Parts: sequence; structure tokens; C-alpha cells
Amino acid sequence: MLPRYLWPWLAGTALMLVLPLIFSSGASITMMSLMGFAIIFALSFNMLLGQTGMLSFGHAVYYGLGGFMTAHALNVIGAGKWPVPLPLLPIVGGLAGLSFAIIFGWVSTKRAGTAFSMISLGLGELVAACSLILKGFFGGEGGISTSRTATLRLFGISFGPQIQVYYLIAAWCLLCMVAMYAFTRTPLGRMCNAVRDNPERAEFIGYSTQMVRFIAFCASGMFAGIAGGLAAIHYEIVTASVVGAAPSGYVLLMAYIGGAAFFIGPIIGAVLMTALQISLSDYTGAWQLYVGLMFVLVVMYAPWGLGGLLLMHQPLLQRGARDVFIRRVLPAYGLVAVPVLMVFAAVVLLIETSHHLLVKSAEGPAMKLMGLAYDAKSLPAWLLMLLLLLLGGWALKRAAPRVAEAFHAARLASLAGQVAR
Repeated sequence: MLPRYLWPWLAGTALMLVLPLIFSSGASITMMSLMGFAIIFALSFNMLLGQTGMLSFGHAVYYGLGGFMTAHALNVIGAGKWPVPLPLLPIVGGLAGLSFAIIFGWVSTKRAGTAFSMISLGLGELVAACSLILKGFFGGEGGISTSRTATLRLFGISFGPQIQVYYLIAAWCLLCMVAMYAFTRTPLGRMCNAVRDNPERAEFIGYSTQMVRFIAFCASGMFAGIAGGLAAIHYEIVTASVVGAAPSGYVLLMAYIGGAAFFIGPIIGAVLMTALQISLSDYTGAWQLYVGLMFVLVVMYAPWGLGGLLLMHQPLLQRGARDVFIRRVLPAYGLVAVPVLMVFAAVVLLIETSHHLLVKSAEGPAMKLMGLAYDAKSLPAWLLMLLLLLLGGWALKRAAPRVAEAFHAARLASLAGQVAR
């Protein structure tokens, strides 16, 4: 019988294999491909933030440079017709990310905390500035274009169709997830946690915190480079924007929203953020505002992220607490769902109405949202939205203590069941 720790990985592998059969449209397969290298990118960032306690504002440097090196390698291999298959090229991105992480990490990891964050920000801006100056390497504003079909074909696979690229990205995603999870279970990974939690004590027992941070930084840069290499293969173009501040901020959002304290957190954040970026942008021009609001709410009310919210329910599903969870917690969640929907609807109406008046004023005040046609400049419409927001907020404030009480009771039942066993 297989060990229990293998079941999640087997389930993840089966899910990656089956998903293209369920969601077979081109848009869905493209979205899942984007999720694949976003997961690697987010987990590589979390090796710094969640595992070692280093907040980097320039992590996109290693992602972008890995992508540029992979694009150049693709062009060189294609021009010379070298017998190098495409599935091996993300290694080029990984080696590029590792090489630049060694150079920049030796400088930046000499400091920790705020100083490290500022150094990483400065290095990121330095590389972003160089991307517009060194046009021979970065390609200027047009970037570097390439073709993934020019490499050696294995078993007749050309990697022209998107489904073939998806399975390539999925295989590398699974391989990198296993490798990064294994890193967290090693003594070095545990020392990264010690440096994060108490660097003084780690120094006291004889470990160099700077060297631990440096090794974690190099490993993180390598995996970020692999993610960048996969992105270059997917898009077949790499531009200077990939080394800018926007991708560094984007991966920070993925880690925090998903939950930097848990290995599964960045995975959840990467999947959610990619889906929101693609799906929401089709429906509203203010999708970035929704992402920002979600980030603020998670930081304020769920500091452990969405992954933490899910994992905190795991003990409640055990035998001793299951009855309490069903009888008290689920009804409390049902009670709070109505005011949450009221607040959500009010916020969406306010944002979309404001966006229509400020950005789409040329289209006139008439608009339609959630099946409702109304005048964006109508005073009754604005009063109704504000009333819905206030009533929902008041009901949510009244119902929240009941949810907390029910959850606390289920938690106590779970602890009692653990003691009894």
C-alpha cells in the first residue's frame, strides 16, 4: 500500500492529466498553462518569504532573465539545428536564474529585514533600467521573439499545439513542486525556518544566517528562472516588462493572498490570481481594483491567507468535532452568507457604476449590471447601493460573533477528541 504522503501528489498528477479532457477549449488550456508556470514562480518566491523570512521586491529579475536566456537559447538552437529537445530548455532558464541569483544574492543577503527588501528593490530597478539600454540582449521595446517548434522533435511531438505545451508545463510544474517541497523537509529547509523565526538563536548554535539566506536565495532564483523559461516557451516572446516591478508585485500578491505560511498557499494564490486576471478582465476594466481589495481584506482579516482558512478547518472534520461542525459551524456559515452577498453586491455595484461614470462617460449614463438596467447618475440608484452596503455590513457585524462562537466550540471538541485518542 502506498504511503499517505504520496496520495496528494498522485491526486495532483491525475488532476493535471484529466483537466484538459474536461476543459478542452483553447482558452481553458491556455489559462491552465499560465497557472502552471505561475505556480512555480509563486512557490519560488515563497522560498524567500514564507520559508526564510526575506521579503523581496525584485524577484521578477530571475524570472525575466531566465526567460530571456531561454529565448536566446531557442534561437541559437533553431539556427544551428542542434539536436536539443524543447523539454530540456527550461534548464537553461533555471541555470540563468541561479547564476544571477549567485551574483545578486551575495550582495543582498548580507543584510536581512528591511535592508534586504530595499536592496532587492534597487537591484530590480537596476535590471529594469538595463533592459532598455542593453538592446542586444533584451531586444529593446520589441523584446526577443523565438519559435518553440524549431528544436529537435521527440516522438513526432512538435509543441506547436497548445495542448502539447500544456503537458510540458504541467510536467515541469509537478517536478518543481516536488523538488521545492522536498527542500522544505531537508535540514537546510528547517534552518531556513529557524533563520526566519529566530536568527539570533541560529547564529548562537553555530549557523551562518547569511549563508543560509544565500543558499535559499540561489535555490529560489533557480526555480524562478525555470518558470521564466516556461513562460518564454509558452509566449514565444520575452519583453523588458518581465523584469519590471509589476511581476514582482504580482508574485507578492499571489503568495500573500494564498498564504505564505503554507506550502499550498502560493499554489492557491497563483491559480486564483491567474484566473482572476484572465476572467475578470473580460468583464470589467476595474479588475485590478478587485484584486487590490481582495489583498487588503486578506491581510486584514485572514493574515494566514486563503490556504490558512482552508487548513484551519481540517481539525474540525475529525471524528470528535465533526458533529459540532455540522450542527453549529455550517448553519453559522449559512447565516453569514446572506450579509456577505449583500456587501459583495453593493461593492460591485458601486465600483462598476463609478467606473462607468469616470471611464465610460462617453457611452452615456444608462448601464446594465447583474441583469439590472439603471441610470448611473440616478440618486435613488446610489441611495439603494449605499443602503444595501450599510444593511449588509450591519448584519455581518451582528452575525460574526455567532460564527466565531460556533468555530471555537468545534475547535474545543477537536482538541478534546485528540486528548481522548
